[in-house]
Amino acid sequence: MSTVCGREFGDGVRTELQNAGFSYRQACELLDWDHAKLSDMCNGKGGVSEVEVAMVLGLCRTAPDTRDRLLGLFQESREVGLLQLYESVVPEQVQTLIKHEKLATASAAWNMNIIPGLLQVPRYVDAIVRSSVAVPSANVDELIAARIARREILRGQCHFTFYIHEQALHLPVGGYDVLSEQLHDLLQMLVRPYINVRIVPTVIGAHPATSGDFRMMTFEKFTPVVYLESLNSELFLDDKASIDLYEKVLEALDQIALSVEESREVIISIVT
Repeated sequence: MSTVCGREFGDGVRTELQNAGFSYRQACELLDWDHAKLSDMCNGKGGVSEVEVAMVLGLCRTAPDTRDRLLGLFQESREVGLLQLYESVVPEQVQTLIKHEKLATASAAWNMNIIPGLLQVPRYVDAIVRSSVAVPSANVDELIAARIARREILRGQCHFTFYIHEQALHLPVGGYDVLSEQLHDLLQMLVRPYINVRIVPTVIGAHPATSGDFRMMTFEKFTPVVYLESLNSELFLDDKASIDLYEKVLEALDQIALSVEESREVIISIVT
């Protein structure tokens, strides 16, 4: 079974082969490898040595910085979890998240202060990005466009559950006009049968999810992955202990959150 780190490594090798113009068959002939060996490598399943990784990257004439990054990922590919640090937040650095979002069959998210990213309307996204101290001014427009484009992931092949703290419905991100637009759009999203929004009332007080926002994605072929984001990093957890812990948090949220219909009524009461 591949890990998040292993899949990130495999995707990188696959990209290098494509950029160099090699098909799997051509690369295997030049390396004198069995097709299954290269396939497992590109799917993050291991079965190769560091020397063999270097052979593939050498064949592709991979640039030194990309070579070093992929070799580093290979060395960590048997470890659970993946921490990605970056100096600036640009779309290329959230590709790991996007890849997993597209593969997920179910996604459960918890947000305390703002509307979840996948549900944000363009003006709400704009206000969030421009208020961040972590985004260089040169990257603002590019990041806004990338985040808006991510809403395309909200399609019926995945079932989404969004747990949102009631306080996020009142925070005037971008002003009250933008907040009103955002809440009206949220109501429209609830028409889709594969999207559930469950509000956690403020009166609940402290609860098991007050430690911070997170997302858990489940897949047909992989173990579940928990995604955590900070100002300059993103963390993917796929070890059993972490998954078990966050599953308990989701079970608690399921118990304390309002039903979908009750949540809809809360949103309507705010927008009217």
